[in-house]
Amino acid sequence: MVISRKNCDKCYNMLMYRPVYTITNSMLREVGNIDAAKAIIDASPLLPSWEKRFQDDALVRSVHHGTHLEGNELNISEARRVIEGEKIVGRPRDVQEIINYRNVIDYIGQDRKELDETLLKTLHRLTAENILEETQIGVYRGSQVVVRNLHTGDVSYRPPPAVEVPYLTREFLNWLRDELKTHPIIKAGIVHYELVRIHPFVDGNGRVARAFTAALLYNEHYDTRRFFSLEEHYDRDALSYYKALQSVTERDLTPWLEYFCEGLAIEFMRIKQKVMKISRDLKFQHVIGGQVYLGNRQIKVIEYIQEHGFMQNSAFKAIFPDISDDTVLRELKDLSKKGIIKKKGRTKAARYVLA
Repeated sequence: MVISRKNCDKCYNMLMYRPVYTITNSMLREVGNIDAAKAIIDASPLLPSWEKRFQDDALVRSVHHGTHLEGNELNISEARRVIEGEKIVGRPRDVQEIINYRNVIDYIGQDRKELDETLLKTLHRLTAENILEETQIGVYRGSQVVVRNLHTGDVSYRPPPAVEVPYLTREFLNWLRDELKTHPIIKAGIVHYELVRIHPFVDGNGRVARAFTAALLYNEHYDTRRFFSLEEHYDRDALSYYKALQSVTERDLTPWLEYFCEGLAIEFMRIKQKVMKISRDLKFQHVIGGQVYLGNRQIKVIEYIQEHGFMQNSAFKAIFPDISDDTVLRELKDLSKKGIIKKKGRTKAARYVLA
């Protein structure tokens, strides 16, 4: 039987999407934690100098954990090497999955995306390239599939029939397009769950759902400059992740949304802690008059001072064994001009401390 809007108004009305959930104290608390962490990250005066490093780290974590969660056998070190273009010994499919998901993350981070079917199918094409048959890439599944437990092989979830996929997906995306009142974090959690539930494609649905969710967060300015990884929290306790997805009963998304908000809050708090390790005191911003850009050697100087409380000339060779003392002194002088450090004393025993 083929469902048609023209000849099945009853079916169409049944497919109108409306999420069911309750805003709980737990969700409000975690959304508040996310917004607070985001504010600190965005305001950090030393953030630009670390941007590339944080982005590279988040990319590796997202790609590794996002594929490992679904059975990829490469470890994070091997994933990093693949991302950097090195050749490694591993299953061809595992290597291809890493390459593909790196391309997915790069794609959604390029600019704002319309959250529509075109994006959904594009993300699947990038995810499944050179893995699935061409006829299965970027198109909705035409047959019934099941989700099995990676460890036991048991069927853990049976998605909706293939004939319903186009309509379920479109009605859901129509809701997403028109929904303006829901907080972006809650909306992202709903997107994650519904795309996993509908299971639009024959394979790669988890990666596509998480990437589509990240695209929504980027659009809503919750990108934190692409420093976060949605996938790491899930992969560290995959059992809890899948249990949370299966916790939805009577279409009530509340338990899943609590889990989703908690995981995102943990990741944002982790990023905040990293940023504050570099810029512990936001008074820097008032002292130096805004954000500053630092070189790699200057970053090492700040890290050393933060760890030890001060830096002296005697530490130069230990920190920079391959450059001259005069070069280090020039870096210190520049940091002093920027108002980030100051010198106490005048001899070689002088100490450099944070301003």
